[in-house]
Amino acid sequence: MTSRNTDAAAIRIALIGAAAGIASLHLRALAQIPEVTIVGMADIAADRVAARAAEYGCPSYADHRPMLAETRPDIAVICTPHPFHATLAIDAMRAGAHVLVEKPLAVTVAEADEMVAVSDQTGRLLAVNFQQRFRPVVERARAIISSGELGDLVRVLCVEPWYRTQAYYASASWRGTWSGEGGGVLLNQGPHPLDLLCHLAGPPALVWGRARTLGHQMECEDMAHALLEFPGGAPGYLYFSTVEAGLPRRMEIVGDRAALEIVEERLTIHRFTPALGEYRATSSEMFGRPEMTTEVLELPGDGGGHLAVYRDLLEAMATGRRPRCDAREALMSLELSNAVIYSALTNVPATLPLDRAGYSSLLEDLKSGVRRLEYR
Repeated sequence: MTSRNTDAAAIRIALIGAAAGIASLHLRALAQIPEVTIVGMADIAADRVAARAAEYGCPSYADHRPMLAETRPDIAVICTPHPFHATLAIDAMRAGAHVLVEKPLAVTVAEADEMVAVSDQTGRLLAVNFQQRFRPVVERARAIISSGELGDLVRVLCVEPWYRTQAYYASASWRGTWSGEGGGVLLNQGPHPLDLLCHLAGPPALVWGRARTLGHQMECEDMAHALLEFPGGAPGYLYFSTVEAGLPRRMEIVGDRAALEIVEERLTIHRFTPALGEYRATSSEMFGRPEMTTEVLELPGDGGGHLAVYRDLLEAMATGRRPRCDAREALMSLELSNAVIYSALTNVPATLPLDRAGYSSLLEDLKSGVRRLEYR
């Protein structure tokens, strides 16, 4: 297999962390884009990256820095575990490359701030692989919300069970550790739904978080939940777990004029006539409620997945616009994730923008074992 493109005008792609399992999804997407060529792969697992690079007819490196200097890619794709994202993305942008980094953007919001600053300084795009934004059900929900059809926010719910066995956490020494991941379910399984929550409802202003290790032998949380308060006072609730199975993942966003329910690839729209606020203020009925019409849309498909992310990034490069999910967008969900842990460990509500220095200090305490997850 090869993705060698001899066209001098081809977009040059280099992969960092190319021996990782997730890299295969990126390579599969890139193989469908004729205008790109893979010019290098780097990974500390030298033997494995050499074998993969040989399949694609490009050189391999055990260190990303000589690869960036020698191949001078237009785009560096980062597929490493997330504790390395910040350093690698900054190195790549300073070497002149645009960057597509796997989710989450980073481990701490302080790291993410630095990544955004370097993107601004260098003029390089920094996109994050939140491919679920391209799902048809998400795009339709986003269009409805952007049109104003929902009206003012009333309530948000996000419930995401991602069942995992102990064998999953035992499969790699970095899984479920503060040093290796910087978090558990919130930073591993949670980034996509957290991103969709912020993408559709906007980020909250206040977070009351709880996190515990309920069913696994691991350092980090396998269950997290939080009460949220959005600007304007609307409440919300999120719950993520690798302990629970059975019921499907779901998101609900209720507005004054309509409500959305997303369950897997089904979008249910409830429309109120008149709006909740108007009926509440004007109706003479003590127990009445507005008329409601319901529309159910089945919108299967992943919206193009990784391929759609690459197409979006290439178009952003060509036109000068921002990618659909750049670092500033991705920073919202990372900040929410950090806020849940910060509140859980300090036992007080976390206000957004989050105290950067406070969270970074708390994470260092967790890494060193000075602090542990527990209810007070």
